[in-house]
Amino acid sequence: MSSNVVWHTHPVDQEVRSEQKSQRPLVIWFTGLSASGKSTIAGALEQILTRQNYHTYLLDGDNVRHGLNNDLGFSHEDRQENIRRVGEVAKLMADAGLIALAAFISPFRDDRRLVREILPEGQFIEVFVDAPLTVCQERDPKGLYAKAVRGEIKQFTGIDSPYEIPEKPEVHIRAGEVSVAEAVNQLLSYLHEIGALQAGYEPVALEA
Repeated sequence: MSSNVVWHTHPVDQEVRSEQKSQRPLVIWFTGLSASGKSTIAGALEQILTRQNYHTYLLDGDNVRHGLNNDLGFSHEDRQENIRRVGEVAKLMADAGLIALAAFISPFRDDRRLVREILPEGQFIEVFVDAPLTVCQERDPKGLYAKAVRGEIKQFTGIDSPYEIPEKPEVHIRAGEVSVAEAVNQLLSYLHEIGALQAGYEPVALEA
């Protein structure tokens, strides 16, 4: 970084923006294999939070690669840069007082740790969406696992590139065993337990 770049502190900060929105800023980071259900669960949670008048934004892996990260491939270095950029964007969203939800495979512990470390204490929530590889391969909505097995896609997580399981995620969702509604309620219960959401939590039913 150039020595000419100086951080400017402004009078309207995260505390002011959070108070304006009457909510606690957070980054809820969904990690897991492709087709584990990360985006589906994150989208369902955002739907419920929005209905309850929370201010949110969902960063989705594929969507981000259409714009911000369309110059990146899937090498180890590009994957690291992908997560670094998303982490910085999520940090800005939290600074704006939002609840940012990020759904990314993010297979490497060091990359997820770096995102946690750039955020203030208590503002990063790691959610492990845990679905067995066999379940993800059966779902395979984009046909990516089939292509990877045939060798048409290289360095595919779970096939010829590793996925490093979170050691101590704040929330562990066994996505192969629970419904989307059950997963969302598990998340809502945790968010209320830590005081991130207003009191009065009741389990919600998602529309079919």
